[in-house]
Amino acid sequence: MLFGAAYYPEYQPYERLERDIALMRDAGIGYVRLGESTWASWEPSDGRFEFAAMDKAIDAFADAGIGVILGTPTYAIPPWLYRAYPEIMVIRAGGAAVPYGGRQNVDITHAAYRFHAERVIRALVGRYAEHPALIGFQVDNEAGLELAHNRATVEHFHDWLRARYGSVEAVNEAWGLTYWSHRLGSWEDLWPPDGNTNPGYALAWRRFQAQLVTEFLAWQAGIVREYARADQFVTHCLAGGHGRPAADRYAIGQVVDIAAENVYHPMQDGLALPAMPGAPPAAPDWADAASGPASLYFQADVGRSASPRGFLVTETNASSIGGAHTVFPAYDGQWRLAAYALIARGASGVGYWHWHTIHFGHEMYWGGILGHDLEPGRCYREVARIGAELRGLDDALTGLTPDADVALLYSVESGWALEFQPPLAVPGTARPDDGAYRRIVDAFYRALFDARRQVSIVHAAAVTAETLAAYRMVVVPSLYVADDALLGRLAAYARAGGHLVVSFRTGYADEHGRARWARAPGPLREAVGASYHEYSALGGPVGVRTPSGSPLAVPPGAQAHGWADGLLLEGAEALAYYDHPHLGRFPVITSHRYGEGRVTYVGTLPDPALGAALARWAATAAGLVTAWPDLPESVRVTGAHTATGQRVWFVSNWSWQPTTIFVPHPVRDLHSAAATPAGAELALGAWDVRLLQHLT
Repeated sequence: MLFGAAYYPEYQPYERLERDIALMRDAGIGYVRLGESTWASWEPSDGRFEFAAMDKAIDAFADAGIGVILGTPTYAIPPWLYRAYPEIMVIRAGGAAVPYGGRQNVDITHAAYRFHAERVIRALVGRYAEHPALIGFQVDNEAGLELAHNRATVEHFHDWLRARYGSVEAVNEAWGLTYWSHRLGSWEDLWPPDGNTNPGYALAWRRFQAQLVTEFLAWQAGIVREYARADQFVTHCLAGGHGRPAADRYAIGQVVDIAAENVYHPMQDGLALPAMPGAPPAAPDWADAASGPASLYFQADVGRSASPRGFLVTETNASSIGGAHTVFPAYDGQWRLAAYALIARGASGVGYWHWHTIHFGHEMYWGGILGHDLEPGRCYREVARIGAELRGLDDALTGLTPDADVALLYSVESGWALEFQPPLAVPGTARPDDGAYRRIVDAFYRALFDARRQVSIVHAAAVTAETLAAYRMVVVPSLYVADDALLGRLAAYARAGGHLVVSFRTGYADEHGRARWARAPGPLREAVGASYHEYSALGGPVGVRTPSGSPLAVPPGAQAHGWADGLLLEGAEALAYYDHPHLGRFPVITSHRYGEGRVTYVGTLPDPALGAALARWAATAAGLVTAWPDLPESVRVTGAHTATGQRVWFVSNWSWQPTTIFVPHPVRDLHSAAATPAGAELALGAWDVRLLQHLT
């Protein structure tokens, strides 16, 4: 189990390497991540390398027994490279170049950039690969921020289209270019992406951009592997959650040895269960604060989905995240809760960003383990507690296999398509919400989390009959872009005995983003046992009612949001209807016995109350049981198996209120070694977590 932090000796205001290492050792820090931001320090001018400062740092960490993950510095270029080749900057839609002064702002395909990037990578990795401190390499950092519209990139796109489609006639047909007289007569007729309004073109453009990023990281990984030892890994840290615009998490996971996630989450009251009405989000606006602890678990589960080889958390909250106005340091106990949540869901390493709070630059108020005074305080003390506990539990926690009784299907391509043509408006406005797919996925994940199900996220690109058969229940939020074969595999899963839960927009478009010319939900119509001609946006929330005899217990006040399919029953049972004078004729949720299994269709975006009720019923209908029943709302329990096959439970209280639960199984506390028999009480303090071994 790796436990560490990003460390930047070049950012320190004075020489304190020896002091930092002493504090790290006392805190149980086992590794540091170095160097991903230091190109200008290593190569202060073209071709002149200076590694003395890094030599000193890496040697010191080796002497202290602290491992090093070394980053290639390619995501932030030095000023001399920009001055020599200003044309390497990304051109955004509209023709404006990204100005120098930030990061992740270059055309990653540009020959001059590739030349200089390869040179510094080879100089760096060639120097340190044999160093005993080096445990692994990180290639680049949170790649895929920009969609480059540079002329050469567009030309590469044309080449990619030729290889993918073969002819302009195939493009015309796939994209429907008879519309608005856009039909191509030759490849030269293809217009630049800046002014594009065609959804097929937009989907292909996003696929191409993601492939560029994957190829770029594979290229870097290939260079590193020329030098790396067999015991060293290659990773890349993805921006957590739904990721960067040009990053395909699953594809990137296939070109590195172990994927990594940068997991940032709300803190303070933003982590409370139940949610505290009126509480501030306790996170920047880019963080999914609305989902509370569910956002933390989602990011861990999506990180684990990137590859079967597990994942690292290379960055997570230290004392605060974001800017000077979003300073929300965790309450006592919340660091520990977050660390064990990540580990419970399969993280084989947890790293903080960063060791010390930087005294200058854009991220000056993004807090580290040490504050601007560089003295150990409350954050340091809790990190040290976690470090001490992990040292004692290394054998038990390394190589965990998290429980997962439900699969959630994630489609990055549906996300791209629904960003281009959003089905939802920004709440309270008439503006399209380009984050609609994220909202939909988050709502269904939160529903499962609140129903106390444990989730495995499966990418659409990885779906096989064998993958699906491992789960009694598969949830499919808005699988908008899908070919007939994928939808057929989903239907076959239900026919063979699984419970398939699908939402609105699933099955509506084909693999090219074209609306199907069959009644929705297209190839899933027979399996769903319902169809629809019409659908409506919802300008505000609509209440939900249940018909007599419905097995779905909808709590008072539950609501439908954003969207309503006008479902017509064709063998399915209506579980709930809209409580509305017009929409009330249509079911909100239907369920249909199909072969040996069941298909449940959700025609709206459920609010948390409706989502949790649906998830509880669907899990019961799938034959899933709850290993820890009758828990308080603030308590969550997740399970896993150790590398030696032992079952462990992570029992967490996300609240200020101490609570007591009854233990349904005999357990032993992994920290105190105290045993608790089945049926006995277990006390949990405020923001507390207990690690329990299941005794047989």
